[in-house]
Amino acid sequence: MSNILVNTIKDTGNNTLLSSDGSGSVTLGSGFPDNTPAFNTRMNTLQTIAHQVITLVAFDTVLYDTNSAYDNSASNYKFTVPAGQAGKYYFFASTNLDAVSSAQLRNCNIYFYKNGSVEHAMYSSFISNDIRIYQATLSTTLDLSVGDYVQIYARISDSSGSPRIDGSDVTLSQFFGYKLIGA
Repeated sequence: MSNILVNTIKDTGNNTLLSSDGSGSVTLGSGFPDNTPAFNTRMNTLQTIAHQVITLVAFDTVLYDTNSAYDNSASNYKFTVPAGQAGKYYFFASTNLDAVSSAQLRNCNIYFYKNGSVEHAMYSSFISNDIRIYQATLSTTLDLSVGDYVQIYARISDSSGSPRIDGSDVTLSQFFGYKLIGA
């Protein structure tokens, strides 16, 4: 068996491609693309919304945000493409839509909004077979320019008239995204 032992690999222009501190950790040089900007958010509480009203989902807790591009302030809850980061992005949203009372969820929707308009949506109907809770998920890729922003909205129709989005547990409602490499 043969081994090649190095601390640094450089290209012909003397730019570092890979380096290691000898402990097994490897650092990529600055010339390698990565999936940033990237962010991951979740809800930290229950959000009561009006019956049959499309409402901005309050993803208020940032788990990570590589480029400080996610605004978790009230009434914003949006990812905005930072300067120099135009390109194709992957987004995922999951919302726990709850009718509160047993078997009263009639239908629900979640939406990706781009710059204030619906870009993609998911619709579910349970009429004549109402349920209580639905874990709605939606993913998409979007081609975004600098300054474009993406938000998540939801709509719930239930016969109790007091729906909510459940974010009381870390696994219930989340929104994340990242820039695609080479796309």
